[in-house]
Amino acid sequence: MMNEQIQFRHTIKTEEELRKVVGYPSELVKKKVISYLDHNCLEFISKSPFLVISTSDESGCDVSPRGDEAGFVHVLSEKLLLIPERPGNKRIDSMRNILANPSVGLLFFIPGLGETLRINGKAKLVMDDELLEKMAVNGKSPLLAIGVEVEECFIHCAKALKRSALWEPESWIEKELVPSAAKILLEHAKLPNTSVESIQTRLEESYTKRLY
Repeated sequence: MMNEQIQFRHTIKTEEELRKVVGYPSELVKKKVISYLDHNCLEFISKSPFLVISTSDESGCDVSPRGDEAGFVHVLSEKLLLIPERPGNKRIDSMRNILANPSVGLLFFIPGLGETLRINGKAKLVMDDELLEKMAVNGKSPLLAIGVEVEECFIHCAKALKRSALWEPESWIEKELVPSAAKILLEHAKLPNTSVESIQTRLEESYTKRLY
């Protein structure tokens, strides 16, 4: 059990205090941000099969993964991109947040590359049939998509991924030691007449039959 008596006694309350601790960015870091998608961003997005999207509303924030074949995010112009919304668990956290607050943050990954691409902007939920049809997979178009108007984009350095050794298979833990999603769901949801085995079966069915 975690110690519930522990309290944070020393916290930072102003940017001035924070700057005294971490300092200021270099000129390169300050000037690396652009407000549109140039050819470098287009190449990065075209090779990225995975991103995370950060959203928020008045009650708090959320971060959610999106993934598909590399290049699944469609770039419509130097200021607009489109993320297909594939079948999920129907919580629609990100989309509900976008309705309340359009500000979003995106982080694009390319497997094996330490650097990531960060994009910030304003989002809308899009249902234009001609756009959705272009993102069809196995004959199935997404029901909707998340359109993002780009405000900022820049490359993020590789330090976090290097420290984590995320792309280095020799650092990965053995499969039998990986936490069981089915067990976690069972203990969190506490549904009657369920078991680890029944939940695992539901997960496998979802992963094999309802990806699109």
